[in-house]
Amino acid sequence: MIRFTDYYNNEVQLSFENQPFSMEPKHVWVICQYKDQWLLTRHLDRGIEFPGGKVEEQELAEEAAVREVNEETGGIVKQITYIGQYYVTGKSSNIIKNIYFARIEKLEKHPHYFETDGPVLLDDIPKDLERDASFSFMMKDRILPESLERINQLKLL
Repeated sequence: MIRFTDYYNNEVQLSFENQPFSMEPKHVWVICQYKDQWLLTRHLDRGIEFPGGKVEEQELAEEAAVREVNEETGGIVKQITYIGQYYVTGKSSNIIKNIYFARIEKLEKHPHYFETDGPVLLDDIPKDLERDASFSFMMKDRILPESLERINQLKLL
């Protein structure tokens, strides 16, 4: 279990065990790779981030992850792997979110991308994300580097 405070000083617990906080999380976050590039999206309010969102009623978290990738980037998921789960103790509410790694088969152009401006492809994830205002707060805590390390350990890259 990894504990830290996030960008907004909320307490975060991150685990790479199988859904340690909830078997039915209400949120997902998907680290995506398309060909040899990282596939992200540009959220209209938060900036550049990996796709994700809420799990809808009667939907499994993995189904939500695949749907969110498509809605926000046009990405068609070829393979998806559960990476971990984190629990954020917020000031007004708590959030439990599953983390996935997805390989994207192809990108489809959509007439709209819901709350985003669509796909953003990067060759590399910048080293100084915490100082780059174009990136979302969700990219600026330990979730991303710890998850990337776990993805490397699982030899998914």
